Amino acid sequence: MAKILVFLEHHEGALLKPSLSVLSHAAGLGGQVDGVVAGSGVRGFAGGAGAYGAATVWAADDERLGAPLPQPRVDVLAKLVRDEGYDTVLFAQSVLAADVAAGLAARLDAGLNWDLTDLVGDGGALVGKRPALNDSVLVDAGWTSEPRLGLFRSGSFDATERGGGTAQVRDAAVELEDFSLAAEMVEQAHAEQQGPSIEDADVIVAGGRGLGEAAGFALCEELAQALGGAVAATRAVVDAGWYPYAAQVGQTGKTVAPKLYVAVGISGAIQHKVGMQGAGVIVSINKDPNAPIFEFSDLGVVGDLHAIVPKLTELVRARRS
Repeated sequence: MAKILVFLEHHEGALLKPSLSVLSHAAGLGGQVDGVVAGSGVRGFAGGAGAYGAATVWAADDERLGAPLPQPRVDVLAKLVRDEGYDTVLFAQSVLAADVAAGLAARLDAGLNWDLTDLVGDGGALVGKRPALNDSVLVDAGWTSEPRLGLFRSGSFDATERGGGTAQVRDAAVELEDFSLAAEMVEQAHAEQQGPSIEDADVIVAGGRGLGEAAGFALCEELAQALGGAVAATRAVVDAGWYPYAAQVGQTGKTVAPKLYVAVGISGAIQHKVGMQGAGVIVSINKDPNAPIFEFSDLGVVGDLHAIVPKLTELVRARRS
């Protein structure tokens, strides 16, 4: 049976949903599944991962880990893997996790499979699933040696509680290399945001070029606020400077799986489809009846979005009040 370690990211005193999603899926594979969280002041909330299947959570709690820099975390994970004999280390996709995974692979001379969307047991071995050919097929991705490292797309799994309660929290040794302290974060900026992030939202209202201009996103924002959701965007409008990159959904953006995805003025190119096709219900609003997005929508509305979206927002607000 595999002995799995999941890298748990955190923000403002809470473990992040994508990491908990990977942990929850790993726990369903059987074997021993533990987590590790690294930062300053993390011990107090580390035990919460037990509800998602972690038997033990290693807490690397040190002021030197306060900044979200990858190399000190590579030091912590490398020692933990070697000392405790973990044969598999899993990560949820993020900028930090990708850097840590790559650094750990180099440090341990280990194989890293990235952009995974699933992990299954096959005759005692672990096999990853990875999209290929513009996400039209899934291919098997394996490892030829241990430890195995895997980096998963955001939205690949649900963060399902497994009734494990509070995990046992143990202190992880923090022994940092001199070169790991050479980089210093002088400033950390956060984008202003209201409501949930697109990774956590149950409802997403996404806008495309059909909005006509950047100001058109006000329609999406008002509808998202009425629905209690988040706003996303296509690559085309992000490249045009209409909306921040952090909101981009698609092959070169984020993968999301909300319960409801409302696509406003989006044609439905394959690059966008791969980032949102896991949504529970897809509703599309477009003036072009031949728009490709209607082919994979549960409900399609053909018409002028500038007339439809305000009316829809008004009806949602009336119903919720």
